[in-house]
Amino acid sequence: MSASLGGKSLALNHGAKDAFVRVRKRDLEKLTTEVMQLREFLPRVLNGDLMKMLHKAHAAQTMKEHLVQEQEQLQQQCLHLQARLDAVQTECQKEREEKLLLREQLWQSGAQLQQQADFCSALGSATCSLLWSSSAREHTVSQWLADGKLQSFLSVAAQTLESFVRSLDEEVKPQTEDHTSQEHQFVLALAGTITNIAAVTCGRDFLSSSAHILLDTLIKLLELMKPGVFPKLKVLMLMALYNVSISVKGLKYISENPGLLPLIWTLLDDGDWEVCLHTLRLLQSVLLEEDVLLLLGSSLLDPDLQARVSRLTSTVQPSLRLAAQQTLEDLQSFQQGQGCKTSSV
Repeated sequence: MSASLGGKSLALNHGAKDAFVRVRKRDLEKLTTEVMQLREFLPRVLNGDLMKMLHKAHAAQTMKEHLVQEQEQLQQQCLHLQARLDAVQTECQKEREEKLLLREQLWQSGAQLQQQADFCSALGSATCSLLWSSSAREHTVSQWLADGKLQSFLSVAAQTLESFVRSLDEEVKPQTEDHTSQEHQFVLALAGTITNIAAVTCGRDFLSSSAHILLDTLIKLLELMKPGVFPKLKVLMLMALYNVSISVKGLKYISENPGLLPLIWTLLDDGDWEVCLHTLRLLQSVLLEEDVLLLLGSSLLDPDLQARVSRLTSTVQPSLRLAAQQTLEDLQSFQQGQGCKTSSV
């Protein structure tokens, strides 16, 4: 087989294992010269933009490899964060379920506590109602004193009344009087029992000498209670203080309380006629004891006190009107007596 190269014939030898091309020496030299020329002039042919492009392509390839590595790292971090997220979500779900369980338990505990509170209120109301009824008999009070249990009862009663009254200002319950409330009946029965104890001579003497904390608590609670709120409870506490004031020792003690006269002034404007009536009776008891008058003399001469009493003389309630008239006369007599003493001096 033969071919031509540059117009010259070429002979191919296929006899050997490798194929050979027979080329003229002149043609080989010419080909060599052309290759050398290409090597010499090729860099001149490739312009600077192409070289920059090649460099950029190389840089881009390098950047691509770097980005691929960063992407793999980010994927690893993402997988790690995803695993942490799954663990946190699992833990969060577990905590949510635990909170729901605790909330359910708390609700059940609250319901049970409310049931227990209602039961205790009902039990206390029933028990104290029995005590209130029993304390109306003098023999019962004497027996309580003989047993030596009265002091502890009065201590608990004072704490209970104070807790109840303070809860009114904290708005734990609405400030309205609910006669059907077990809790209200409970505190009324406690106050009524104290009032009946003070109505008996031996009980009154005991309160005057050994229950000063209770007496101070009654005055303080009457100061805390707002006008028109729970008048029945106010009336019972005022009756207890009045009964204690029948004892000279008891009257002297409660008169030494700096809050007594300001309390009387406030309660005279309470708005409930029974509260005003028993406040007047307590004031009358104060005006009957000469030693107390000496102690409170200047305060009793305050024109504002007489003005408040005078306003009650025009009330439509006969018993309140009569008590106000009597009290006003006592105040005027005391004022005249003080005027005579001043003139004689």
